[in-house]
Amino acid sequence: MAAALMRASEGAGADMRLSPVPVAAPALNRTLLRFITCGSVDDGKSTLLGRLLHETGAVFEDQVEALARDSRRFGTTGDQPDYALLVDGLAAEREQGITIDVAYRYFSTPRRAFIAADTPGHEQYTRNMATGASTADVAIILVDARKGLLPQTRRHSYIVSMLGVRRVIVAVNKMDLVGYDEATFAAIERAYRALVPALGFTEVHVLPLSAVNGDNMVGPSARTPWYAGPALLHLLETVEVTRGGDAAFRFPVQWVNRPHLDFRGFSGTLASGVVRTGDRVVILPRGHAATVAAIAAPDGARTEAVAGEAVTISLGEEVDVSRGDVMMLEAAGAHTSGRQAARTLAVRLLGLTETPLTPGRTYLAKIGTALVNARLVSLAHAVDVHDYSHAPADALPLNGIGLATLRFEAPVAATRYDACRDLGSLLLIDPFSNETAALGVVEAVTAEPPAAAEAAPVVGMDAEALRAISWRIVSAFIFALALLLATGSVLLGLAAGAAEFLARPLLRQFHDKVWRAAESRRLAREAARLSTDGGGI
Repeated sequence: MAAALMRASEGAGADMRLSPVPVAAPALNRTLLRFITCGSVDDGKSTLLGRLLHETGAVFEDQVEALARDSRRFGTTGDQPDYALLVDGLAAEREQGITIDVAYRYFSTPRRAFIAADTPGHEQYTRNMATGASTADVAIILVDARKGLLPQTRRHSYIVSMLGVRRVIVAVNKMDLVGYDEATFAAIERAYRALVPALGFTEVHVLPLSAVNGDNMVGPSARTPWYAGPALLHLLETVEVTRGGDAAFRFPVQWVNRPHLDFRGFSGTLASGVVRTGDRVVILPRGHAATVAAIAAPDGARTEAVAGEAVTISLGEEVDVSRGDVMMLEAAGAHTSGRQAARTLAVRLLGLTETPLTPGRTYLAKIGTALVNARLVSLAHAVDVHDYSHAPADALPLNGIGLATLRFEAPVAATRYDACRDLGSLLLIDPFSNETAALGVVEAVTAEPPAAAEAAPVVGMDAEALRAISWRIVSAFIFALALLLATGSVLLGLAAGAAEFLARPLLRQFHDKVWRAAESRRLAREAARLSTDGGGI
């Protein structure tokens, strides 16, 4: 039971004491809210979440004792308890006083249950912040009242917008360190609201806080009489929870379930929509159609399943289905968006490694349960996190954000991210280092009918191919001109240039053939290892 919770005694040199805080009574039918705390380094994210845990009675007696002990050893708040220590559990986090990994915490009130993700603010750990944001309904973006908006504040705001979070609470923290000055708060609020049109948020709340002192955390503070808005906990309890996406049925196959000769089913989790026995479905990317014969769930046979449920679906016809395929309801008539395979996607990428993302490179792309080779064809632009303007780019560095075109080796059943998060998001994996090189959200799908997708070549006459031909012509001309100047013979120069133009591609083709054969064997081994359940990702 959560009983005695820590209260800080006031006065210099006073010892910390424990005082009981009533725990909220359990309530039935509470809704669930997932939220993330993010922002720049040392804006008070962990302290804010720790304070929420304290105020809602989610801290147990042994944690209270540990907090009192750890606050004396690691604390940075003087005689007051350091609530950040309730969240930062790694030894390195306590030693450095920063958050490194994502910390998930669970608490509830009579009105709602919460899953909170406390994320790091340091640029080096932006990838961890993006992980927390990928499942969030609401983002609490913290701003230090002394510093105002920082580049990492703007970067985190863009990332949560990119990952589909549309409701944001901007917590202007550490108001106690600026004397609860209304003008300071108003200037930060104006600066942030100026960013909102570029981010696409539908709901933005800005409120002044002191997480250490509890001002405006669970109720109004006498220190901010000029603020008439709701407290943070009230906002979290009342904000509307709406998850984006459409109602189309999508079922990524994770495992072909064949326990014996008389049963063959396909296991996975519904990404969206509803499926019922008797429905006609199409299996992408091949486009085969079949009828849903039975649905099995952990609690037994079902006649229907809904989004988020893990089930096994068996079909009435014998069709080729394997891990990575996606079932959808059969569309009447012509192909419709999201119901056909695609090889080319426009994807907004976030770079996650020190090695830049560069056009021409091939990566392993994990989308849904599929793992497919994909080539980064081009970069349309990069995003400047200071003002969100677009600029030409030759590469995306660590934490760089930009719009790219990906060309897949095999057709994939992808959708726009705003239609379905599970099949509209992907990871790019460096096949050489096995590092996760980037995360991406799909903005546009260049779809092809299944038959055409099967027959389409992997690489067409794109900008890269045209550039290669152009360089061969220029190279041959320079070689011929150099030999002409050296020998004075026009005939010899032309012959050498023609030989260089024709011979180099043949030699390159032979070299590439040998290289591809070796690379294909290595990638096959990598794909076999990564394609087991869980994917290692």
